[in-house]
Amino acid sequence: MGITLSDIAAEKARKFIARRAGATLGLRLAVRASGCSGLAYAVEFAEKAEPGDVEFEDHGVRILVDQKSLIYLDGTRLDYARAGMKEGFKFDNPNAKEKCGCGDSFNV
Repeated sequence: MGITLSDIAAEKARKFIARRAGATLGLRLAVRASGCSGLAYAVEFAEKAEPGDVEFEDHGVRILVDQKSLIYLDGTRLDYARAGMKEGFKFDNPNAKEKCGCGDSFNV
């Protein structure tokens, strides 16, 4: 399946990566044990590929995911949204069975 980006998420990612002056390969997505629902999403800049990373590309943006996180993220579409004073990447994850009220954590 893979990981995909909405048009706006890809546009924002490309702008963020360009501001980092060429030291960034793309985005690193991960899942961490955290949050009120048990698992939380992490979005970071990928400086290099790590052993075992799975790489995707969508809209010209490289996306790196470690194999353990990919189990939870496969099929996810990353969007970018603004709600009130909060803005950022939003995960549309078909594997999530429940998510917390703030949308920052989930469980499967």
